[in-house]
Amino acid sequence: MNASAIPHPAVGVSERSISQSAVPWLSLAGLAASVAIASGIYWDISWHETIGRDTFWTPAHLLTQFGAIVGGLASVFVIFRTTFAGDAAARKSSVNVLGFRAPLGVFILAWGAVAMLTSAPFDNWWHNAYGLDVKIVSPPHMLLALGIFGINWGGIFLTVAEMNRAEGVARKRLQYILLGTGGFVLIQSMILKLEQSQRTFQHSGISYLVISIGLLLLVEAMARVSGHRWARTIVTGVYTAFGLLMLWILPLFPASPKLGPVYQNITHMVPLPFPLLLVIPAFILDLVWPLMKDKPRWQQAIFGGVTYLAILVAVQWPFATFLMSPAANNWFFATNNFPYFDLPSSPGVRHVFVNWETTAGAFWRNIGLAFLVSVVSMWVGIVFGNWLRRVRR
Repeated sequence: MNASAIPHPAVGVSERSISQSAVPWLSLAGLAASVAIASGIYWDISWHETIGRDTFWTPAHLLTQFGAIVGGLASVFVIFRTTFAGDAAARKSSVNVLGFRAPLGVFILAWGAVAMLTSAPFDNWWHNAYGLDVKIVSPPHMLLALGIFGINWGGIFLTVAEMNRAEGVARKRLQYILLGTGGFVLIQSMILKLEQSQRTFQHSGISYLVISIGLLLLVEAMARVSGHRWARTIVTGVYTAFGLLMLWILPLFPASPKLGPVYQNITHMVPLPFPLLLVIPAFILDLVWPLMKDKPRWQQAIFGGVTYLAILVAVQWPFATFLMSPAANNWFFATNNFPYFDLPSSPGVRHVFVNWETTAGAFWRNIGLAFLVSVVSMWVGIVFGNWLRRVRR
């Protein structure tokens, strides 16, 4: 059933006015917060790889926390306005949490902002106590990730609820805000997978297993709830376009390490790796999906999960080989940029693959698990996306 075909509840003039004006600005605020956070996180990782963590008060950190402040202030404003302004229509499209009223997405957004802002002093203490990070995954970073999760999904729930009540041009506008926010949720989730999805692991089964976790859950949910013909392509396209822009823009800025030991001659900001080719299988899935739209849910899940991952492996595997070649050693693909702390003997600097699995059996086990996880993620995405169509508060 198409989301646009779901009947809308009767609304008065006052509620429709709020529906068409008040909540969309908050959805845009959620999207703006997601853009600021993603830009700050990418910049921060580049800062760590180029300069080192010299202080908390770096522009990258401030940009990330600015996203939390935007989302937090906007959500607090809406919570207090809905709770105390006495607008019956606004209260009707809200939920009650500890006596306060607002749309569900607003409370998720507010919680995310609190978690993000709390992670800042926690991260500062962590570095003072334990020194420079050697991995993306650490307790303060996980708290930050949960806060970002709240900001992103708060924006999604806000936009979904409003979109499900809107019609015509208003619904179309909200549809694109939703897909844009979904794209930035994908960006954040792929950042958490950077360590296992880097090019040195892309000939190992573990890389595709990690990539497949939750990927289609998000992409398919956005496709289902938005109802857009090319939703999967748009969401993965946002991830691709953002990754490419950061890949090409960051090296334009001169920089050098402030911490040691320094093993690489750094003269400019080191960008993150070339984005994965997620948009190619997404485009193909969008292209052929009309053939599957009337099939049972389990058949859609198997077809979507297997098809998407099979195409991804088919294109990413040879592309990884290309990225290891001298032909990719240029500004466009940026495979000649290494963190200052990378040893000359490291696989990335030497452009060689790491065999994560020591046996063929282990490799095929991980590939098989990747396909299973992809199918399960697809099925959950279908169920979750269909449920999101009914969200109206």
